[in-house]
Amino acid sequence: MMEAILLGIYSFFVWLIFFKFKWLPWNNVSMVIVITIPVVGLTVLVMLLNVFAPSTADVRVYKYVVNIVPQVRGRVIEVPIEANQPIKRGQVLFKIDPTPYQLTVKSLEAQLANAEGGSRKLREELNASTSKSAAVRAQLELMRKRVTQNRQLVTSGAGDRFALEQAQANLKDMEAQLAGAIAGESQVRARLSATVDDDQAEVAQIKAQLENAKWELSQTTVVAPSDGQAVNLQLRVGSMTAALPVTPVMSYVENAYQVVALYQQNELHQVASGDEAEFTLKTNPGVIYKAKVESIVWAQGSGQSPNTLQLPTAGVGPLPPGRFAVRLDIDPKFQSELFPAGAVGDGAIYTQHLEVIQIIRKVIIRVGAKIDYLVLKLH
Repeated sequence: MMEAILLGIYSFFVWLIFFKFKWLPWNNVSMVIVITIPVVGLTVLVMLLNVFAPSTADVRVYKYVVNIVPQVRGRVIEVPIEANQPIKRGQVLFKIDPTPYQLTVKSLEAQLANAEGGSRKLREELNASTSKSAAVRAQLELMRKRVTQNRQLVTSGAGDRFALEQAQANLKDMEAQLAGAIAGESQVRARLSATVDDDQAEVAQIKAQLENAKWELSQTTVVAPSDGQAVNLQLRVGSMTAALPVTPVMSYVENAYQVVALYQQNELHQVASGDEAEFTLKTNPGVIYKAKVESIVWAQGSGQSPNTLQLPTAGVGPLPPGRFAVRLDIDPKFQSELFPAGAVGDGAIYTQHLEVIQIIRKVIIRVGAKIDYLVLKLH
């Protein structure tokens, strides 16, 4: 388009010089010169523009799509949203029947109360066992003194041997009682020593199950992960859902987007991050969007080696060279504009070289934006 405009301007001046005012004669020499100048000039101009202000007819808008999969299974009881309508982050998408999860929480709360009661009972038993062991030790000490006293009396001839034997029998009986008390105390201590985070093992286990049950109960209400909209919403009240990644219940399109311009491989050797860029979209005719080059994605699928044990095939014809994507950072003043997922358009990048001729590319972009108003079809 710009080439046609330049040729029109050039033709106008030729007409003025050679035909209107006849400042120069129109002959074979002047005819060759007049034809050669635009051909050579436009060729050089286009080649320079393609290097220092490269353009593309394939600018695309990408948006992130989140497959919504519930964390728990159950029957859907509420779907308060509508398809293709704006949704705010945290807004309820749908609800699953919470009844079975509520019952599980109540059951585990009862088990926890019983377990904590059992833990208190064990501590009471430990206190009782400790007190009993202390009392038996005191009696044992007294028995030992009596055996010693009776032995001394028998040795001196002033004591009764029967009393000594009775004291020794009582001492052995008390030692047996002490051993039993110590064993009972050890059992109680062993049961109490199995703790997790200062809780008895049984109590800690039930607490963990209760926390998981409460989390599952909270997951019966599914909320939007970000601002966006649900597309092609088929979920209805009464549907059954399952926590399976292969069966999402809806596709959620986020408002966040990326604008990518695709270029041939030999068009980007002068492009650098931070270069000025402009693009248009067919969905918004006449609008010129300002941007900067964020980065060049120096990778594409054809450069990936397949993970296979088969040898490379050399008999197939060569594939056409793929393009590389350039990610564009949109000017903040356009952030509130509508960027539909899948929208396409034209764009150009303005490098740091030969800026004087880049005005031509800018004019071409603006003329193309106006042409987007035309709907060229016959029906």
